[in-house]
Amino acid sequence: MSAPRPAVSTDQIPVRRDVLDPIFRYVAFSAATLLLAVLGGLIVALLIGGWPALAKFGPSFFFSTTWDPVREVFGAAGPIVGTVVSSALALAMALPIALGIAIFLTQFCPRVIAQPIAIMTELLAGIPSIVYGMWGLFVFAPWFAKHIQTPLSGLGGLFAGVPNGANIFTASVILAVMILPYMAAVFRELFRSIPPQVREAAFGMGATPFEAVTRVLIPYVQKGLVGAVMLGFGRALGETMAVTFIIGNSHNFPTSLFSSSSTLASTIANEFGEASGMHSSALIALGLVLFLITFAVLALARWLLSSQRY
Repeated sequence: MSAPRPAVSTDQIPVRRDVLDPIFRYVAFSAATLLLAVLGGLIVALLIGGWPALAKFGPSFFFSTTWDPVREVFGAAGPIVGTVVSSALALAMALPIALGIAIFLTQFCPRVIAQPIAIMTELLAGIPSIVYGMWGLFVFAPWFAKHIQTPLSGLGGLFAGVPNGANIFTASVILAVMILPYMAAVFRELFRSIPPQVREAAFGMGATPFEAVTRVLIPYVQKGLVGAVMLGFGRALGETMAVTFIIGNSHNFPTSLFSSSSTLASTIANEFGEASGMHSSALIALGLVLFLITFAVLALARWLLSSQRY
């Protein structure tokens, strides 16, 4: 037998360094820094532009519904409430349907039709928002006013309002239609990422399809589900043109499902082209408020994801 080879010191092994590695690190660092710089610049620009209105009206800017460009008196309470209510209603309507679509496509749908349905769902997610707004204004709103709002408006209370089809509920329906295919597509990919052994083990233990979905599959991807829900909610918060067409654009608090209302984005879109002076500053302050609300939603989603334990 040959004698064992002597051990080679690691100091004698030449260290090979990729020439592109420092460049790659620099480019990655620059990209991250640029993103933070853009975000910081956006916040600073909104603060500077909206500061005259915030300084003049103080806390009343966030709690007053008065919006009078003639007298230069502005309050953001109406658009803030309209933004949150319309987005919450849209999420409540879209979430169960999107979840049902994803479960059907991944668990029960025959493969022959599963792929065409999935493709159509993804195509719906790519339709521009202004197309949804035009459909809502010229097709859905007149039909809704004639067949649903007019019969229910006589009941008063929650259904009180002018039966013209332009109200916070119809705007929420349009928002729900917009975010539904996006959420369904994300939910579908999450369920497809579950290993087949997990589903087979659930059925092997004697679970029914309902028990397998609710007790095994959904908990398995619950982190991703929470993130997708919050992203859908964030998209509904920032939607502009589709809501502007159909919400009624009133700055008062919505007192019923069929009340006219406005959102932060719709108010900016409607008035920014003709605004100047304090009016322009108030609209920029609305943009700052919308940014903070969206940031709070994403921060909440991050906290919910980090608080989950497995």
